[in-house]
Amino acid sequence: MTEYGVWIIILAVGYTFALIVAGQIAKRRLTKKDSYFVGNRNFNKWIVAFCITGLFSGSTFISILELSYLSGISAIWYGMAEMVQIFIIALLIIRSFRKKMLVTVSGLIGDKFGRTAKGLSGAITAFAFPMWSVATAIAFASAFHVFTGISLSLSVAFTAILLFIYLQAGGMWSIAFTQTMNMVLFGLMIAIGIIAFFINPGISGLAALNLERPEMFDFGSVGLQVIVVWFGTFLVNVILAQAAFQMALSSRTPEEGQKGLIMAGFMAIPFIVGGVLFGISAAVVVPNASTGLIAIPLYLMEVLPAPLVGLFFLGVWGCALGWGGPCQFSGATSLGRDVGSAIKPTASGDQLIKYTKISLLLLTGLMILFGLLRTEQSAWWNVFAWTIRNSATFAPVVAALFWPVVTKRAVVASLFTGFTSGLLWYYLGGWNPQEFYMNIHPVWVGSSINILTITLVTLTDNKSEWNFRKTDRFGYLALTTGLLFTIINVLYFQTFYQNGLFGLFMFAAILCYFIAAIRFVRPAEARAFRRETAAV
Repeated sequence: MTEYGVWIIILAVGYTFALIVAGQIAKRRLTKKDSYFVGNRNFNKWIVAFCITGLFSGSTFISILELSYLSGISAIWYGMAEMVQIFIIALLIIRSFRKKMLVTVSGLIGDKFGRTAKGLSGAITAFAFPMWSVATAIAFASAFHVFTGISLSLSVAFTAILLFIYLQAGGMWSIAFTQTMNMVLFGLMIAIGIIAFFINPGISGLAALNLERPEMFDFGSVGLQVIVVWFGTFLVNVILAQAAFQMALSSRTPEEGQKGLIMAGFMAIPFIVGGVLFGISAAVVVPNASTGLIAIPLYLMEVLPAPLVGLFFLGVWGCALGWGGPCQFSGATSLGRDVGSAIKPTASGDQLIKYTKISLLLLTGLMILFGLLRTEQSAWWNVFAWTIRNSATFAPVVAALFWPVVTKRAVVASLFTGFTSGLLWYYLGGWNPQEFYMNIHPVWVGSSINILTITLVTLTDNKSEWNFRKTDRFGYLALTTGLLFTIINVLYFQTFYQNGLFGLFMFAAILCYFIAAIRFVRPAEARAFRRETAAV
């Protein structure tokens, strides 16, 4: 074991011990039945901002580190997509969801469409969250592997177990304590990274890399389809970002949650810029590493003493906790609270907390399994998890919020077909992060089938009572826009297909038709009610 390994173990274990103590303190705040899940809904804007920054920006920093090492400055678009998502959630989503006292997306689906939908959506959501957790755990595990010689798979397992231990303590308050403490680590990490950059390669090193590999400074080098998928995935995710909702909705008021999210959006900038800078610097100094996340510790070992490297990767450990902790906890909430209550409706609040803690253990095992299957491509794990979760739950959540004619049968069918189609499309493409089956990203296939299933089953289900509303200007606008997308997709098929845009325009057209259906197809009782009102 190297000196670097000793430092990273001492710092990581010491910091984790501090988190465990914080978790025990957090237990004192568990005064109500929902304290464990939503922190008494007593967070101020700063706690919300720290929680969201640790969640999204920590994960984004890890992904950009790896992406920029492989593809250069174009990795910045991943961070821009993340910022757009945060601001949309803050400005359009969070206030209405806070007023609904939402805890989980699967809970929202279940409250509207029954126990079967609740259990299935909760299980799918829980299955996806360990994938997000392992995405950031890989970064710390890679450094742990380089510095200690312990295998990468065992390093991921070590990270997962530490997450499990500290989350068992105080639930949402434990996460709030952790995210606040992490902000100090994040500042140190970025400062140390900047010092490393100026030592080597410096500005002159970047200039030399620009001459040798100009594609590293091309904003489109990662590929148009990949960039479009990043933005598309984050945009679809705005009404499905369960872990973010669970933290932001723990705020005292909707306004506090909104302010915290806006602050977190701006706090993301140093993580995005720093991730790109440090990843490209590693590409200059260590150009032939096996993976991007292996290159980062090798790079820092070249230019910094062991204590500073240890502190930098303590910040990376904070990123893993900041993203992986909320993801594991939110996934366990869906599995324990939502699936548990679907199976046993009479379960008490204490029983649901018990189920959630057991679920944390199960998801820890699943996280370790995912780490054994694939220990590279952190961003791929994130997008893959979004694909299978969003492909299943997008249309049901929209239906729960805006389309009362949808039946329970339609929701269950769409959950199943959306999830399986997205998963199958990835399989047909060989699980490749950049090249997809028929040049269509799985997220567009899964989400499209999800929408089509819920629409067609609703319209043909005998239990669905609806009437067609002919006069709706927004409905006609959506229908016209959908036809326009369809015509453009047909006329420019060859160009769009070659650039990986056919799937995006297909999904956009189907989404427009879905909006038109929501506007035109309304509950049958609405017409009867209007007639009775007119008669009176």
